[in-house]
Amino acid sequence: MQAELREQIEFALDAIRPYLEADGGNVRIVELTDDKVLKIEMTGSCSSCPMSSMTLKAGVEEAIKRAIPEIVRVEAVNLTVA
Repeated sequence: MQAELREQIEFALDAIRPYLEADGGNVRIVELTDDKVLKIEMTGSCSSCPMSSMTLKAGVEEAIKRAIPEIVRVEAVNLTVA
């Protein structure tokens, strides 16, 4: 992953991290595929929370796509429900 693009992604994630951390969770970048799908890992309480799929779509994916429109989708590698 290009350093500049990773920096943009981290910056976008930093905007929502305080909300995740307030509930004992966080998010970690796993990879960005060639077809611009960002794979992340929900960590802490986010990895087992029943609302994680909603947090992923309405929070994480929204923030990423708003900041970096070329990313087409965000997927969590460790959620069974997405």
